Amino acid sequence: MNQPLAYVHPQAKIARNVVIEPFTTIHNNVIIGSGTWIGSNVTIMEGARIGKNCRIFPGSVISAIPQDLKFDDEETTVEIGDNVTIRECVTINRGTKDRMKTTVGNNCLIMAYCHIAHDCYVGNNCVFSNNTTLAGHVTIGDNVVLAGMVAVHQFASVGKHAFVTGGSLVRKDVPPYVKAAREPLSYVGINSVGLRRRGYSTEKIREIQNIYRILFQKNYNYTQAIDIIEAEMEATPERDEIIQFIKDSHRGIMKGYFNVN
Repeated sequence: MNQPLAYVHPQAKIARNVVIEPFTTIHNNVIIGSGTWIGSNVTIMEGARIGKNCRIFPGSVISAIPQDLKFDDEETTVEIGDNVTIRECVTINRGTKDRMKTTVGNNCLIMAYCHIAHDCYVGNNCVFSNNTTLAGHVTIGDNVVLAGMVAVHQFASVGKHAFVTGGSLVRKDVPPYVKAAREPLSYVGINSVGLRRRGYSTEKIREIQNIYRILFQKNYNYTQAIDIIEAEMEATPERDEIIQFIKDSHRGIMKGYFNVN
């Protein structure tokens, strides 16, 4: 805190053991938890709530006002959890009156030049590779990996444990546990590698695979597929979560599997 080349607003609430490097600016109405390191040339603006043991690299701008013409200077926030790494030149905008906040969960890695727009919700343990961009009002579940240069359309959702390959355009919702690739974005299997790393058994992975075979590979529409899954497959948390995600989708679900000639 005794960094003479940084500016910290006197009413910002900064834990005693936060490290602030030179040429960083921290505005009023900011809270930063203990153990956090803030690199040089970072700008943290009003409404930022940053947890413990985070690392924010040079050039990042946290809690700037939304790039939304409807924004009317309402008092909103960015809320970042604990153990989050934010690499160089990341931008995270605060919320609007829709959700009143932009949220990033615990243990996330946001790589260089990513952008998280207003009113987004990002779960825990997510990884966004370089240049990934979330438009406004996007919802990302826990343990999601978005590879480099992924762009997610406003109001879209990506379910937990999903993996989206680099350069993809996410125009429709991506259900939980899947791998998504190609153009237009399509189901290409389940994220079995990620699920094994997180302790899912072979039997549970097979159950999820069977659900998505019915949804994406049997030429049923989604209503028919859900009826069959509910009638023929035992109720489990994973089955019910997948079904509920599809029922709750507002933008519609991405395409099923198809062969490329």
